[in-house]
Amino acid sequence: MAAALSLAERGVGRTGNNPSVGCVIVKNDIVIGRGWTQSGGRPHAEAMALAQAGAEARGSSVYVTLEQLRAPQVKAWGH
Repeated sequence: MAAALSLAERGVGRTGNNPSVGCVIVKNDIVIGRGWTQSGGRPHAEAMALAQAGAEARGSSVYVTLEQLRAPQVKAWGH
């Protein structure tokens, strides 16, 4: 999880309305995919990590950070 948090820090202040998220995919104690939310908010961390891991992602563990939504997003989702 520490690695995912470190990756998330790369996008802080650069992701527009999207939260800065980090994602690490691990299989058999080996990291097979890494990602973070890119500038402008896309691609998302999970998509980036899954693209890197490919078919090896099946049966793996995924560590994803989450960030609290900002007020405009919450309102848009009706919460």
